[in-house]
Amino acid sequence: MESCKVVENIYLLVIITLISVLQNVFFAQKVERECKCRNIDTSAFERVSCANRNCMDAYPTFLAVMWCAGLCLNQAPAAFAGTIYLLVRQKYFIGYLGQSSQSTPGYLFGKRIIFFLSLMCIVGIFNYLLWRFYGSDYKEYVETITSAASALLLLP
Repeated sequence: MESCKVVENIYLLVIITLISVLQNVFFAQKVERECKCRNIDTSAFERVSCANRNCMDAYPTFLAVMWCAGLCLNQAPAAFAGTIYLLVRQKYFIGYLGQSSQSTPGYLFGKRIIFFLSLMCIVGIFNYLLWRFYGSDYKEYVETITSAASALLLLP
């Protein structure tokens, strides 16, 4: 019965993580297809390879802050931000295939989402420390604020 309670608290994070793995597979297949092309256009391969490498560089940071925010504070806004991040990462990757300047909005938006998730982590840890040492638990208030603030991520 307790394992159901644990899964209930993390299932959204698990779903977003699995979707991100599928997205990584998609990116890798794009690189492989470009590499196997008989008429290898080095600039196209370089763009695909560089976009994949850039996405993979930020991937561990994304996973760490999404899981930390979901576990320390609330999984729903963390999973929502994770979903938006995956859409932005897709936009970045596709934009990089055209011209590198088309990828800039996706990159900047991705940074904003990582910052939001990092802020959620810090607030969640700070709330735990307040509860642990002072007996004050503000988790309900903070969850309400982060749920409302996650909708602000949609603003350009």
